[in-house]
This record gives sequence, structure tokens and C-alpha cells, in this order.
Amino acid sequence: MVTYVSALLYGVGGLVVAGMALLVALQEKLVYVPVLPGLTKSYPITPARLRLTYEDVWLQSSDGVRLHAWFIKLLPNCRGPTLLFFQENAGNIAHRLEMVRIMIQRLQCNVFMLSYRGYGASEGYPSQHGITKDAQVALDHLYQRTDIDTSRIVVFGRSLGGAVGTVVTKNNPDKVAALLVENTFTSILDMAGVLLPFLKWFIGGSSSKGPKVLNFLVRSPWSTIDVIGEVKQPILFLSGLQDEMIPPSHMQMLYAKAAAHNRRSVFAEFPTGMHMDTWLAGGDHYWRTIQEFLQQHVQEKKDDESSNNDIAAAIESSL
Repeated sequence: MVTYVSALLYGVGGLVVAGMALLVALQEKLVYVPVLPGLTKSYPITPARLRLTYEDVWLQSSDGVRLHAWFIKLLPNCRGPTLLFFQENAGNIAHRLEMVRIMIQRLQCNVFMLSYRGYGASEGYPSQHGITKDAQVALDHLYQRTDIDTSRIVVFGRSLGGAVGTVVTKNNPDKVAALLVENTFTSILDMAGVLLPFLKWFIGGSSSKGPKVLNFLVRSPWSTIDVIGEVKQPILFLSGLQDEMIPPSHMQMLYAKAAAHNRRSVFAEFPTGMHMDTWLAGGDHYWRTIQEFLQQHVQEKKDDESSNNDIAAAIESSL
């Protein structure tokens, strides 16, 4: 009996040690995937391939890292909403261009696509601390532009981008008009137990009941659940119920935390949406949901109504 118990304890101890080794050695590769398998770090296409009018933007983060972004405008004089788009963890902004093309058409908006440090043409190496700085410099750049309506800057984050967007929105109540969050996790601490189930006994977020003895090893916790309740701006949660990577329950918990403090929180479900294709699976309902949210919470200035009517007429004539 003693031998059996000893063997069991050694086995559990071995799992803990193995989990610790995996966390220390591989966590950045699990959280940040700038290069998809079989592909290169460079952009496979640019917005020009999709006949989108765009500007190459080069920024410098507060710690000196050089960053690249694309600013894609609906029309040169478009004063509609400007979406600051934060992507998922895998690949680069070029892999999101087809979605962004449709986004611009359906929402009649501008889109600013930031390459996180270490992604695409941006320099450096990704980390939570660094990417938070990158998001801030991107927002600051947009806010000082004179060719957009800076009162209508909306942050849109998908998956990891939702965690990034939540932080920058919370930190800038005077610069961000609203937040869109799609298929985002409560925290990387909680996701550790999803990816490696045995770790859920040792790692967890604020809602976890485990001992959390290994939390100190996680360098990029991205605890969205602890930030979302502090966001004062309107929030739209877009949840694909067939998400195969992040349990949809994470989005439900984020919404519950936000709604307890923010009456302008809206939750939308898309029954066939998976992690990467909710925008596609949701079809017209997906885009109408965002349109209605923006119309209600990110209203245009009355002074701009005539110019926006001109834009709508120009779009109609080009179809």
C-alpha cells in the first residue's frame, strides 16, 4: 500500500514538473504564433490585391520597437466609424484582409490593422507587456489624425485581439467610443487547463477553484475577465457557439462580468460559428448585429450628415 501511494505521488509530482517545464519552455509559442506552419513571416498579399485603398503606417512603440500597420479607408473623405482591429494569435494581418474587405463594405467604415511586435513587418518579440504598448501607440496615432472622426474610434478584437482590445479600451475611456469582442478567452490562465487539462488543478484565473500554485510561471496571463468589468464604453460580444478552440462559456462569463457593471453590454450568438469563421458563418445576421450596435452607440455627428450622404451616394453609384 505504501509503495502504491508513493508511486502515485511520484506520478503526480512528475506531471507537475512536466507541466512546469512545458510552461517555461513553450508558453510564448503557444500564445503567440506569428508564422503559420509552412508559411513565412512576410505578408502573402497586401490590401492592393483586393483593390483596397490603403496607407502603410510605421509607428514606434514607447519602448522603441518599430511597428507596421495598414490603414484602409472606405473613401478618402470617409468620416464614418474607424475600427482599430486587433487580430487573433496566429498568422498576420494579411490573413484577415478578406474579412476586412467585407467589413469595410458592410459597415461603411475605415479599418486600422496593427501588426503586433514580432508579427508581419513589425520588429521585436511578442509579450503581453509589449503588445499592450503597441496597442496604445496605434490608438494614439489614430486619435491625432485629422482625416477621420476621432469621436468614432471603435476597438474590435478577435480571440487574443479581444484581450488586447479590452485593455486598451479600459485604459482610454476618452479615446475609444465602443468595444467589439469576438471569441475571446477569460484568461490565458484558464486556457492552460483547456489546452493541457491536467494543468487546471495548478493554474487558473480569478474564477478558478484550484490552488493556482503555478500561476507565477505564466508570463502572459491576459486576464480579460479581470479587466472587462472596468470598461465603461458600450461592448458588443460576438460568440460563435461551435468555437473549437476557446469554449463559448468563456464569452458568456465575460459578458456576465461586463453586464454586472455596464448596462450597455450586448451579447450576440451565432449557432454555427467556429473560432475563425464566425463572421462567415453568421452571414448577414453577423454584420447587421454590428451595424445596429454602431448605429445605436457610435452615432455620427449631425454636422457630418451631409458628407455621409454624399459618401453613400458615391458608393451606390459605384455598384
